[in-house]
Amino acid sequence: MSDRYYALTVTLEQPIKDEDAEGLIEAIKHLRGVLTVAPHVADVQTHWAHETARHELGAKLWAVLYPPKA
Repeated sequence: MSDRYYALTVTLEQPIKDEDAEGLIEAIKHLRGVLTVAPHVADVQTHWAHETARHELGAKLWAVLYPPKA
């Protein structure tokens, strides 16, 4: 038995201006089966989550490159 999806989320590489996203939004609207497209505005929480993830990944990479001495 196969699953049925009711929504798909598209995540952009970087935040883009609303006027630059208009063409992309319109293109997605024209795909078969798309009912609506709703943009999400980047805010402080988005920035915080990005920076936290970046910091955690950086710390893990440094731990691999320079492991703590036993």
